[in-house]
Amino acid sequence: MLPGILTWDAVQPLLNWCDAVEALRRGHLRPRPEQGDLLLGPEGARLLNRAAWIADLGFVIKGDSVVAANAARGLPTVQGAAMLYDARTGAIRAIIESRLVTQYKTAADSVLGASYLARADSRHLVIVGAGVVAGSLARAYCAVFSALERVSIWARRTPQAQTLAASLGDIAARVEAVEDLPRTLATADIVSAATFAREPILRGAWVRPGTHVDLVGAYTPEMREADDALMARAAIHVDFRDTTIDRIGELMIPIASGAIVREDIRGDLYDLVAEGRGVRDVDGITVFKNGGGAHLDLMMARYIARTVERKSRT
Repeated sequence: MLPGILTWDAVQPLLNWCDAVEALRRGHLRPRPEQGDLLLGPEGARLLNRAAWIADLGFVIKGDSVVAANAARGLPTVQGAAMLYDARTGAIRAIIESRLVTQYKTAADSVLGASYLARADSRHLVIVGAGVVAGSLARAYCAVFSALERVSIWARRTPQAQTLAASLGDIAARVEAVEDLPRTLATADIVSAATFAREPILRGAWVRPGTHVDLVGAYTPEMREADDALMARAAIHVDFRDTTIDRIGELMIPIASGAIVREDIRGDLYDLVAEGRGVRDVDGITVFKNGGGAHLDLMMARYIARTVERKSRT
């Protein structure tokens, strides 16, 4: 077992986005997972436990407390840790601060999907949202898509977009905050949305042919970021069928309205990685729904632990 808790401050400098994306790609060459969630506690102060097992990778349990009132106390809203268990012996291999696992797996999940669905020569990335996840997405995309020249950040509150843009001065692409989302989308190659929207903020009429749309934010049956028109125009893939199609409004709502049918969802990351080739159409739109899941926590926790183990031996 690695000593102590592997914290963000200690471990994040050892990680890189290209390796994180590759860890998820390799993880999807393994068998599909067994996983389950447990939610306890009252509204506003809950404990979410997520667990997964993958043959030859082992087990993970990630437990996060989610306490809304902590924001007013100057404390993190989400706090927790992931425990990684050895595949062979069942021994605890590492305890990892959960935000390290969550931030890296969320952005790497989206970028892995984009590596199959977006054009490799994409030059303009639009980020919708200005939170922590949005920053991770900007860094991950720029690390993997080397042709990116411009990153535009839009948020409902422009000062938040400006603050995030200012914090990304170390990436190679030119970063700017924008106020006119439809106009910005007219030149986008990749759009990545990471918001808490319950009503669509991305309209099909705004997205040009050849664009890849990465939907990250929605995670409940009531949430969505893309309208029916966009979903109806797109070739849709998800990260994992079991954690998205019947659980997230991004898919449930347009299926219920008749805008799409279940068969319009062409596959998930297991399918894309197994096929080993991109599904790109310069005249069409691709959509990737990032739904998360404990299996991704397991893949990322293993990458983090292995990275720390290698560094400790040098």
